[in-house]
Amino acid sequence: MVTTANPPTLSPRALNRATLDRQLLLRRAPLAAEDAVAHLLGLQAQNTKPPYYALAARLDGFRPEELSGLMESRAVARIVTMRSTVHTHTARDAVALRRLVQPGAIDRELAIFVSRGGLDGVDLDRLAAVSRALVEEKPRTPKQLREELLEEWPDADPQSLSLAARCLLPLVQVTPRGLWGRGGQVALTTVDAWFDGPAPEAADLDATVLRYLGAFGPASVKDMQTWCGLTGLAPAFERLRPRLLVFRGERGTELFDLPDAPRPDEDTPAPARLLPEFDNLLLSHADRTRVVPAEHRSRTWSGNQARRVFLLDGFLAGLWFLDEAKDRTTLTLEPFARLTRAQRAELTAEAERTLRVTVPAGVPYDVVHREPGVTGS
Repeated sequence: MVTTANPPTLSPRALNRATLDRQLLLRRAPLAAEDAVAHLLGLQAQNTKPPYYALAARLDGFRPEELSGLMESRAVARIVTMRSTVHTHTARDAVALRRLVQPGAIDRELAIFVSRGGLDGVDLDRLAAVSRALVEEKPRTPKQLREELLEEWPDADPQSLSLAARCLLPLVQVTPRGLWGRGGQVALTTVDAWFDGPAPEAADLDATVLRYLGAFGPASVKDMQTWCGLTGLAPAFERLRPRLLVFRGERGTELFDLPDAPRPDEDTPAPARLLPEFDNLLLSHADRTRVVPAEHRSRTWSGNQARRVFLLDGFLAGLWFLDEAKDRTTLTLEPFARLTRAQRAELTAEAERTLRVTVPAGVPYDVVHREPGVTGS
């Protein structure tokens, strides 16, 4: 596809609506959970519940038991991939995307452990082989793995040993870890031991660029690098340029997109949505202003812990908190600015829907609003 010398400019609102559409956040999609996990190239899963809330915000008819069942059947799994963080992926992506992104943030993290001196005298090939034998014999917790590895390398730093093993090997967090309403300690085994059938090759880079644009576009080279933790992606975009449309952001950044991908009018209504901590919508672009107003960027984090957020009119507009007491669940909404009555009603309805989907039957729940409060509509 031939691009023009002066690509059209996309406003932040146009980028917002396009990205929300790809992220299944303009309307709830009638997709099965496994199909949604594949379309979104995985769900951030630093904590166990975010993937469930992420799908509750995106899918029509979703129930947490659906994703939990996929985990039990090993159709999806928790594994370290993009940005060297834990994601919930389909079985195929867990292997293929891990292999693709290994040379990025994961190998850089391993290099940090080596540079700190905690692995002096440790042969990394031997560490990988010993770790593989241990976790394929039976899934082991990080503590159990450390203790076993210390027998081989008693002078090494215990934490560095287990973390290096996590970098060297594609280790799945086995169930019941991550199951809805159950859970358990992190216990690890390899993708080879956990999944049936031949392991796929590393994901094709060009194909992954196209998938990324389908889930997060329009986007720049730096946007994708932020998402996956790899560098040096410009040549892939150049190879694909004849097949892509090219736009500019308001700051002149070159943005690529699939020709047939949805780019709704910037005035398309965007409903209120509650997103979990670490949602990839907020972590997958170098320039996050398409969703996060610059004045609110620092408010999505507390230390190194991401906060749960909500969107109004497609943009970050506040935080939400969950108190899951034994006999009652309370969801508290804390906007960054005063709400109109219409906004408050819309947000309350979305919060109540989230609770209906995620709170166990028979447990009462409340939605509470904190100041700054409500204005006239």
